[in-house]
Amino acid sequence: MQQRLLGRTNRTVSVIGLGTWQLGADWGAVDEAEAQSVLDAAYAEGVSFFDTADVYGDGRSEQLIGRWLRANPQAEVTVATKMGRRVEQVPEAYNLEAFRAWNDRSRANLGVETLDLVQLHCPPTPVYSTDAVYDALDTMVAEGRMRSYGVSVETVDEALSAIARPNIATVQIIVNAFRHKPLEQVLPAARKAGVGIIARVPLASGLLTNRYTPQTKFAADDHRNFNRDGSAFDVGETFSGVDYTTGLQVAEQFAQLAAAEAPQATSAQVALAWLAAQEGISSIIPGARNADQARANAAAGSLQLSEGFNAAVRELYDTKLRAQIHPRW
Repeated sequence: MQQRLLGRTNRTVSVIGLGTWQLGADWGAVDEAEAQSVLDAAYAEGVSFFDTADVYGDGRSEQLIGRWLRANPQAEVTVATKMGRRVEQVPEAYNLEAFRAWNDRSRANLGVETLDLVQLHCPPTPVYSTDAVYDALDTMVAEGRMRSYGVSVETVDEALSAIARPNIATVQIIVNAFRHKPLEQVLPAARKAGVGIIARVPLASGLLTNRYTPQTKFAADDHRNFNRDGSAFDVGETFSGVDYTTGLQVAEQFAQLAAAEAPQATSAQVALAWLAAQEGISSIIPGARNADQARANAAAGSLQLSEGFNAAVRELYDTKLRAQIHPRW
């Protein structure tokens, strides 16, 4: 497993991390025993970065990680959480009083005194350019509530606004073989500033596994069923904003390229390895609903791909997806 510096946190983490949205909600049911086995398997395979949020299952994801941490007190892991989606999404809701309340809840859920990394969770765009917000975050660090802070964003412009701030440690953004704009604009700026990049939705909500068909049925409580039109939250979070039918077609073409490049690996593993090869990526946070998925994802952390494959993926994006992706992404 490759290890990389996580931006201004001064922490080293595995290039393949673990996203834990699915352990909380919105991906179909995952019981507690299965969730703990996912965390166990990921850590056993060298994963040392867990990403969660206070709204994943209304705190369930944080609580599950907290129980795992208590059961594994010697584990060397960095846990990042997110805050801000528990209230009406207006800029004035992002203030020091609210931050302290959210922080108290996350610390209790995770069972820790100081959080490793706290990220603003895709707040309203004006928040990224509000001085008082960053002053409040600096105060939280000074109070010992958290060691570092970052942001999770929807757009490139939001990422660039945050990167310009002196104490931003990380930016979390959707980037994958189906979404290249961050590679072209955000990663170079982050490298220059020393900001870490956490890549979320790396498999385009599973499209890049090439396991889905037009007949695939997703559970009623799975966002891939109820949020394709963005009715619950930003549509870019579901299938990276790519039309499902188009995504299936391009995923099949990606899988063909992957099989030719690394016949011993799955399409998903190749997609993760391709992303890990992009200069400036600190950690990638695919989700896993069972231990086998966690182990398979982790294996991508040691997979090497050719520059020719990288060029083929970029050509696939340019010819099949670039014109279809909304300009904001």
